[in-house]
Amino acid sequence: MVLPSVCVYCGSSDLVAQRFKSSAHAIGAELARRGSRLIYGGGHVGLMGVVADAALEAGGVVIGIIPEHIRAQEVQHNGLTELHVVPDMHTRKRMMVERADAFIILPGGFGTLDETFEILTWKKLKLHNKPIILFNQDGFWNDVIALVDKTITEGFSQPPDRALFQEAKSVEELFSLLDEPAQSYTGTLFGQM
Repeated sequence: MVLPSVCVYCGSSDLVAQRFKSSAHAIGAELARRGSRLIYGGGHVGLMGVVADAALEAGGVVIGIIPEHIRAQEVQHNGLTELHVVPDMHTRKRMMVERADAFIILPGGFGTLDETFEILTWKKLKLHNKPIILFNQDGFWNDVIALVDKTITEGFSQPPDRALFQEAKSVEELFSLLDEPAQSYTGTLFGQM
């Protein structure tokens, strides 16, 4: 099943290893080849720029959403299909969620962590029920996954919460997961048990 729009959260640092850039390129190109629009943060730097450029080079539609304060630092991508300049981060994240049918989370830093936990929380609160896939290249997200598991074992989260996201360790596995029918989140809020 080809999803019309896929949001990719990822890092904006150019200092990362080439293996992360190579995977981001492969993912952007494959999204375009499949006919899925890429929704992302609108920058031309780091993995953000790599995934966008790869999708564009492959003939894909790329929609960037960037806050004014970041655009003002001249990190916006000027070759996108659409670029939406918004007033703040909250607007950016809301628009990304509204426009996406699924979320892929590549390696990244604080911004990517923020987006990851927000999109997981929104799914937990049943504000959306879209697939979320952590691209766990070379174990990058192992500690985050272990932290999620710890919140469950310590009683801060529920066992069904582990199904809020899926994990892919290769580009092939990632797209195999995207091809599967979406799994509905069936957990509850603690007050509803």
